[in-house]
Amino acid sequence: MAKKQFKAESKRLLDLMIHSIYTHKEIFLRELISNASDAIDKMYYMALTDDTLTFNKEDYFIRIEADKENRTLKITDTGIGMSREELDENLGVIAKSGSLDFKNENEMKDGVDIIGQFGVGFYSAFMVADFVTVESKAFGSDEAFRWKSAGADGYAIEACGKEQVGTDIILKIKENTEDENYDEFLEEYRVRSIIKKYSDFIRYPIMMGEQTLNSMVPIWRKNKNELKPEDYENFYQEKHYGFDKPLRHIHVSVDGAVSYNAILYIPEKLPYDFYTRQFEKGLELYASGVLIMHKCPDLLPDYFGFVKGMVDSEDLSLNISREMLQHDRQLKLIAKNIKSKIRKELENLLKNEREDYEKFFEAFGRQLKYGVYEDFGANVEMLQDLLLFYSSKEKKMVTLAEYAERMAEEQKYIYYASGESVDRIEKMPQTELVLEKGYEILYFTDEVDEFAIRMLPAYQEKEFKSVSAGDLGIEENDKETEAEDDTGAREVFDYMKNRLAGRVSDVRASKRLKHHPVCLTNEGDLSIEMEKILNTMPGSDGVKADKILEINTAHDVYATLKEAFAGDREKLDLYTDLLFNLAVLIEGLPIDDPTAFSNDVCRIMR
Repeated sequence: MAKKQFKAESKRLLDLMIHSIYTHKEIFLRELISNASDAIDKMYYMALTDDTLTFNKEDYFIRIEADKENRTLKITDTGIGMSREELDENLGVIAKSGSLDFKNENEMKDGVDIIGQFGVGFYSAFMVADFVTVESKAFGSDEAFRWKSAGADGYAIEACGKEQVGTDIILKIKENTEDENYDEFLEEYRVRSIIKKYSDFIRYPIMMGEQTLNSMVPIWRKNKNELKPEDYENFYQEKHYGFDKPLRHIHVSVDGAVSYNAILYIPEKLPYDFYTRQFEKGLELYASGVLIMHKCPDLLPDYFGFVKGMVDSEDLSLNISREMLQHDRQLKLIAKNIKSKIRKELENLLKNEREDYEKFFEAFGRQLKYGVYEDFGANVEMLQDLLLFYSSKEKKMVTLAEYAERMAEEQKYIYYASGESVDRIEKMPQTELVLEKGYEILYFTDEVDEFAIRMLPAYQEKEFKSVSAGDLGIEENDKETEAEDDTGAREVFDYMKNRLAGRVSDVRASKRLKHHPVCLTNEGDLSIEMEKILNTMPGSDGVKADKILEINTAHDVYATLKEAFAGDREKLDLYTDLLFNLAVLIEGLPIDDPTAFSNDVCRIMR
């Protein structure tokens, strides 16, 4: 029996197939099982096109046998088999695909799809085996043949005895090395787990002993009216998408330019590692029921990265290893459609089941806000109506649309206040004038809120305005501004401004304060709250907002300031420092010199 050389160009090519194309060695079993499924599909297709043939599905299966003693793993199928010529052609030429030829020569119909198209999957067996034997008997033939090879040195073909039509692949598993444990591919539990992971939805039984290991009919190919909510919940748990119960599921079946099925889940709870580098977003991606990517990040935008689930399509363009996708039009079309489906489901949840939506938003609302902020606001239209903020008027979470609907006719702006918590914001002096006007304020309590809203300068043609902004747009209606006409006031404030040089850009009479004596406001794009957040980040280099110290001229403290200005400038310095530090504390900012502040308080007490 003469050994033949592979018809591919060199030993290096097979070496590349074995060592470079596949990321994980366990992939070999997925590839061999997919090839076995292809062989049975070919029999099914022949039965569809030949009235003299019958296809009894129970006669077709794939069997796996592990023999630890002899270090062999055997994969048997009852498919169409191969003749001597087909063994020579299909296995003797690297990257020659018998499945692709079959598809080209026959017009596939009735949902028959054969995934193997590159012809390199078979050679992944050499990642784990140092010798591979293939025994096959072709349909309609009385003869059987054996193909055997130790790898790139070549192969041999000889006649053999085999009664049943189909193919046996026998792998002589390699011995363990210091770096690799090949014994695992002889362990039944490990083989079972690989099959469950990659080949669970192969349409024919995969047997080990008398037990069928695979589900065969995936849930996503069943009619929606056949399925109950618990079926979707069970699938969520079986696939280990999360330890919680899904808040919602979305079952998608699309036939069109790109046909695909998908089951998507909106989780109830935030995964513990969601905001860490270890978290991987993405959906499981199947091609004709075979898992090709455990996490496909391109199917989800980052702002919907919390969604779990899977996509299965027969229209995807796979690359040679079938582990990754070519980034093509089909994938982009699926991703675009999925994005729209998720948004629609969230809109329905918000509209029809508000309590559940608020539960979702508590867990994942911050991610939606990051989505608004990212990419320079490119996703504003997609996300703005999904946002919720706490309302000063309603004392609960509200949408921007609900706020806009309640706005007074003369109201120019959508007002917001930023702070660490609702309780802290409610105590902010800067809110007094806006609330007195009867205007609603949105409370921003997430660090991303104010950054996101800068990407959304207006909603329904109404601009956003911080209650800490230098100009609220309503001060001109305030009648109590006599102090502005007091020529002495400007002298007092100019003196205080010089005292606070480098800490504030101005000191002025407040038109917003009604009961509180003092507050800080800001001018420019950087707010005080943004300053606090940015300064918690590495490399911030002491970012500073342009601060204004506002004094309530209707408060007793203003009279005290004027009195000190007239008769005791040292006391005015003390009062100025105290008022500034009090305003800083109100904002939740650190005092530059706590010891000096403590001494100033003691001086007042004396």
